[in-house]
Amino acid sequence: MKPTGNPVTPQGFAAMRARYDVLLGKDRPEIVEIISWAAGNGDRSENGDYIYGRKKLREIDRELSRLARRMKAARVVDPAEQPDKERVYFGATVTIADEDDEHRTLTIVGDDEADAGANRIGWGSPLARALRGASPGDLRTVRLPAGDKEWEVVGIAYG
Repeated sequence: MKPTGNPVTPQGFAAMRARYDVLLGKDRPEIVEIISWAAGNGDRSENGDYIYGRKKLREIDRELSRLARRMKAARVVDPAEQPDKERVYFGATVTIADEDDEHRTLTIVGDDEADAGANRIGWGSPLARALRGASPGDLRTVRLPAGDKEWEVVGIAYG
């Protein structure tokens, strides 16, 4: 099943929601309190607490706005509910091997959840796009800045 919009796993959506809740319920009120206190101290032009607080508040508001947009556009897709588990689709954990028979295991997640260090690649990444719809034994070529690289799908699992 090919997700449309901004696909995200249930865990990824929960993490976005938790981040939003912390920013809105904890971080923002703390900064507003600091700004209010600093504003009462007089000259705002040379008040470091006030200036830093306003800057930090703008950063928090920008992040809240970004998270709200991403959550609104999100389409939660549970990988365990994929109807065809013999092919690579959203949420698949894929083991691939290159020409040198070096194996690599990746999980295809939403672009907002991608984390190369944890071997989670975004649905829109070149490698994920190349792997879409592949079955074990299929060869896929990925166009990289250093040149084309061919990968063989060795195994597929869904969580």
